[in-house]
Amino acid sequence: MYHFGEWRKNILNICHLFMLMCRFSLLLLDLEEHYFEQHTAYNLTARGPEANRRTSGSLKICSKSIIFEPDDAVKPILKILLKDCKGIGAVEERGHNPFTESKPACILIETKQIYLIKEENMVAPYKYERGEKKVTFQLEVPGKTEDIVQILLQLHRASCLDKLGDQTAMVAAILQSRLARTCFDKNSFQHVTENPHMECVAEMVSPLVTNAGHVCITDCNLYFQPMNSYPDSVVQIGLHSVRRIYKRRHGLRPLGLEVFCTENDLCSDIYLKFYSTKERDELYYYIATFLENHIAECTAESYMLQWQRGHISNYQYLLHLNNLADRSVNDLSQYPVFPWVISDYSSTQLDLLNPASFRDLSKPIGALNTERLERLLERYRDMPEPHFMYGSHYSSPGYVLFYLVRVAPEHMLCLQNGRFDQADRMFNSVGETWKNCLEGGTDFKELIPEFYGSDSSFLKNLLGLNLGRRQGGGRVENVELPPWASDPDDFLEKMRLALECQYVSEHLHEWIDLIFGYKQRGSEAVAAHNVFHPFTYEGGVDCDSIEDPDQKIAMLTQILEFGQTPRQLFVTPHPQRITPRFHNLSATPSLSSSELSPLSPSMESFEDLTEESKKMAWSNMNKLALQSCHKIHKEAVTGIAVALSGDSIFSTSQDSTLKMFSKENGLQRSVSFSNMALSSCLMLPDDKIVVCSSWDNNVYFYSIAYGRRQDTLMGHDDAVSHICWRDDKLYTASWDSTVKIWKCVADDISSNKRTQFDLLAEFEHEAGVNTLDLSPAGTLLATGTKEGTLTLWDIASPLPLNQLTCHSGKIHQVAFSPDSRHILSVGEDSCLVVTDVQTGMLIATVHAEQEQRCFCWDGNTVLSGGMSGDLSVWDLLSSKVIHKIPAHSGAVTCMWMNEQCSTIITGGVDKQIILWKPEY
Repeated sequence: MYHFGEWRKNILNICHLFMLMCRFSLLLLDLEEHYFEQHTAYNLTARGPEANRRTSGSLKICSKSIIFEPDDAVKPILKILLKDCKGIGAVEERGHNPFTESKPACILIETKQIYLIKEENMVAPYKYERGEKKVTFQLEVPGKTEDIVQILLQLHRASCLDKLGDQTAMVAAILQSRLARTCFDKNSFQHVTENPHMECVAEMVSPLVTNAGHVCITDCNLYFQPMNSYPDSVVQIGLHSVRRIYKRRHGLRPLGLEVFCTENDLCSDIYLKFYSTKERDELYYYIATFLENHIAECTAESYMLQWQRGHISNYQYLLHLNNLADRSVNDLSQYPVFPWVISDYSSTQLDLLNPASFRDLSKPIGALNTERLERLLERYRDMPEPHFMYGSHYSSPGYVLFYLVRVAPEHMLCLQNGRFDQADRMFNSVGETWKNCLEGGTDFKELIPEFYGSDSSFLKNLLGLNLGRRQGGGRVENVELPPWASDPDDFLEKMRLALECQYVSEHLHEWIDLIFGYKQRGSEAVAAHNVFHPFTYEGGVDCDSIEDPDQKIAMLTQILEFGQTPRQLFVTPHPQRITPRFHNLSATPSLSSSELSPLSPSMESFEDLTEESKKMAWSNMNKLALQSCHKIHKEAVTGIAVALSGDSIFSTSQDSTLKMFSKENGLQRSVSFSNMALSSCLMLPDDKIVVCSSWDNNVYFYSIAYGRRQDTLMGHDDAVSHICWRDDKLYTASWDSTVKIWKCVADDISSNKRTQFDLLAEFEHEAGVNTLDLSPAGTLLATGTKEGTLTLWDIASPLPLNQLTCHSGKIHQVAFSPDSRHILSVGEDSCLVVTDVQTGMLIATVHAEQEQRCFCWDGNTVLSGGMSGDLSVWDLLSSKVIHKIPAHSGAVTCMWMNEQCSTIITGGVDKQIILWKPEY
């Protein structure tokens, strides 16, 4: 079976070649049907003037039907449904003379209906011969006749069971029994020296069909051997050629695995569906070991950063998001979804500089027409639970084939039981289709990636298909294009230009919020008028909890045919793309911060200005300029905190002192709490108290106004290594292997009241805790131990969410990315490790030339301090150091950065504190 997406490369050549070589296709089977085996045979049934001639061909035994493919391509393929059969048996063929010896046994099929397919070798709606029919087949190897009859009788019994669930269960049992009696043929190995790692059974998935067989993975190759040897005896993929792999939901269950051997292609090299999630995952992780930086490159965040900065196009970004959201060209119920971006299909010239030429990307298709939306909302308000605004989805198998019927006619015939759609309901005109999406009561479909590709075949009837006549009498031929397109290739070129233009680049994030993001579900979806039937959402229904097999199959079929909402990738608003005019801002060397006027595009608010300043600062992080140096400690600096005004800087050191100084006035205060080292410090939100942790097991609270120690928390049995503060809660990490959360009100401490330290929670570890960090939302806690273990905690629970030994030595620092999706850690093993918060998986390991002690990062770019004293700027997408900056004469031990990312302060073993600023 050829890949569903291969028309993008050369669909016509493939189709014609395929029809000439083999007219049979798995698409001739019913949905969810299996093809078991084939046998060379002869059709002995008398048909017309050739009554006494045998027709040679191939007899296919399938789970719901018998298919005979004649060798003569002019003659039709015969398909007999087992449920239509009244009798199946073996009979002996006798000559006219009763005294002559009987001939070999034949298979006699008595049926009430026969399908005639591809007569004259043309793809067309199926024809039928109804009425009582008898069809006789003789096998080339007569000895197999009785076995084939028994198989057919068994399958016939399954097809005649009253309940669909019982039919499905019996066929599944027959399939598993056949698979269990065979195994992967190791003679198919490419090299005799290959070592098998794992073997299991699975199904190869292509649009609308699956094909069962055996999977084997070795130290060199991934193999799939179809049970029926169709279309090839074995499929082989070299593991070192694999570039991307994705876990997939198939049939709403986590059983799929898709493998790509190219970086940007829409079509995968193989899509497998396993019978257990455990086997799927084992194969996934084994293949992943052959991919360098595989998972780091395949996260929504990494692609978002590349897109934001213009490293990948809008088209590429949407393809990546579709891939990550379980959309695949091999699964029509989850086909990649792309937006309508143009709204003008009537003008003779397309003006891509006019906003009126574009669709409002902040609204779903169903909300673009105000009058229609009002009618839908009125129905929504009067609707009993469950509420939904739209009775159909924006992507479904029927919609995909609506667009692609001219290049995938057999898929349409398979989906619609051998029929094309009515001529007037075909994809006849781009403008008509857009108008119906705006005005139709049940039509809310978006587009597919082919509209922004380079192959225009799907717009032309190059196969000469008879798709019917419209009411006006005209035949359905090529798709009618807008007046502004001279031909199909010109149409696609203008569609691509529109997708990549300034307007769409500035607004695409709004559509992503609807389809893949935070407006996909919940109250935000309701507010955005973006609510579909609950069954369309991931997790909307648990099919495994439905006990009745008939009801379960009906529910699953309904969901798959209706359409599925993509997996949600973002739970917060998607950032806007940094369009060229913003690039110009950051690329202008003479531009000072005072020149960033609020009148600049996309900077109407302080928040926007802050975000832009952050982006600019990080894009210029390789241009750090030293502002001033201060050597005020006698030992290594361990912590830095800064007052909100920026006038006062506080630092702690292994010399046991807390120092207060300023860039202008130098050292102003020196405080000693004990004779042991201080390990870190922070400023409380009121700007009045500095909190310091110490190796003497205590935490000290220093009042800036009173110039004295305000309070002491004796909270641990060993050194307090690190502290965090959020919402009147203090988080303390200690070498006694615990992290504790304390309730302590900042106002009470500042007002010189007696502070009540209430222990709210305690998190146990197996080794001393060296560092910790809170997620931006304050709901998650990450900790790193002396033995290299990273642990992720929900602060509401004493049990870890995930635990990962990601370093071979002490972890120096951990920090969440700004969007809380990832955690970066650095350790004694000279590695920078990125961990996925949701799955707890290690997704990238970057090996540095030297041990890194501390860092700041924006989720993609990292500024780190190493043992040599240099500062390194890393691009995690490429896992490379962009720039090195000489800084301290010994290891950099701590780092502080302001909210705008425009000021950096570092401390080192050389006892120095250095202030830096990026140069714009």
